[in-house]
Amino acid sequence: MSERLTVLKTYKLYVGGKFPRSESGRVYEVTDSKGKWLANAPLSSRKDARDAVVAARKAQGGWAGKTAYLRGQILYRVAEMLEGRKDQFVREVADAEGLSKSKAAAVVDAAIDRWVWYAGWTDKIAQIVGGGNPVAGPFFNLSSPEPTGVVTVVAPQKSSFLGLVSVIAPVIATGNTAVVIASEDSPLPALSLGEVLATSDLPGGVVNILSGRTAEITPSLAAHQDVNAIDLAGVEDDVLAKELEVAAADNLKRVVRPQPVDSIDWSADPGTHRLTAFLETKTVWHPTGSLGASGSSY
Repeated sequence: MSERLTVLKTYKLYVGGKFPRSESGRVYEVTDSKGKWLANAPLSSRKDARDAVVAARKAQGGWAGKTAYLRGQILYRVAEMLEGRKDQFVREVADAEGLSKSKAAAVVDAAIDRWVWYAGWTDKIAQIVGGGNPVAGPFFNLSSPEPTGVVTVVAPQKSSFLGLVSVIAPVIATGNTAVVIASEDSPLPALSLGEVLATSDLPGGVVNILSGRTAEITPSLAAHQDVNAIDLAGVEDDVLAKELEVAAADNLKRVVRPQPVDSIDWSADPGTHRLTAFLETKTVWHPTGSLGASGSSY
């Protein structure tokens, strides 16, 4: 009997709830921490990036319009799916980051817990950053948070899963949609996350995941007029980061650039700063008391 050949996994992009190959047809070799070949990943083009923005924009209104409670339930469902595929992610994280199986398992557990943590914030963040404001005069003055819109997220390079979850979950928890650039050297956990999202209740287009060369994909996204914000958590090259900041300024994008990028401890308490980073505050003034002869109250 001939020896059976293993069926190798074909990794694809995740855009608009579907799994396309790069329109360029290109792939690149992904290796583990010791240089051993693991798989070929799609090498995304600028056209793939533009397609991802279109999908994110199409999904943004519907996602932002869902109740905060429902968004939390959907995010929790993603955590359930991650728990069911934990063994796969442990293997991929171990290969990507050169960790032992036990250490990789601890990282995956932390990432799943982090996802649950952000899921619990969806219906609470408004109480933290919104509310009634005291004003001098016969008015109600109310402030409430709203999502910024479409956010490009450059995932951390050295934390292929915990860092990835830490930058994606807060963006979508607050009603934004995301175009995610996976870690260039370790994209496989991110591409596998796309499979989890596709089989959860998360609407297509809310998260779109690209793999490839960071320096090739990010400039077009930073300059894209329909991208509202960009998170440079995974841009370790200071020259590239500066170029992206300049490109983003063309349409007044909100830019988040942690400093220094390569020393972020993704296992630390995340706080709420990533939840609030991509929120806008809407303030409404409304008169109160009796107005005019009719005695109408507002």
